[in-house]
Amino acid sequence: QVQLVESGGGLVQAGGSLRLSCTASGIEFSSYTMRWYRQPPGKQRELVALFTSGDNANYAESVKGRFTISRDNAENTVYLQMNTLKPEDTAVYYCNAVLRRNSQVNLWGQGTQVTVSS
Repeated sequence: QVQLVESGGGLVQAGGSLRLSCTASGIEFSSYTMRWYRQPPGKQRELVALFTSGDNANYAESVKGRFTISRDNAENTVYLQMNTLKPEDTAVYYCNAVLRRNSQVNLWGQGTQVTVSS
């Protein structure tokens, strides 16, 4: 079955770091481009990071220079390294897989909670 599972969230103090993982099963992982979104409490979901071409990536201005997206196709996993975390980074973080040849195919994980204390 098709499944995306995020992990690595938790509670961290401001200035700390976390690495989120999203592992895919039931899909041809290399056929999908991966994105990270987040949804702060009471707010809309927002795009955090995505691949453009190859290992190049774009980031939301609010996380640029602090977050890094990467993927390991051999492990069917995409990562989000989050450094210098701020309280405003508190959100549920979701990975999103989009089929390269048909962007209407759009898969989501269950989310992982990140809470940054001041």
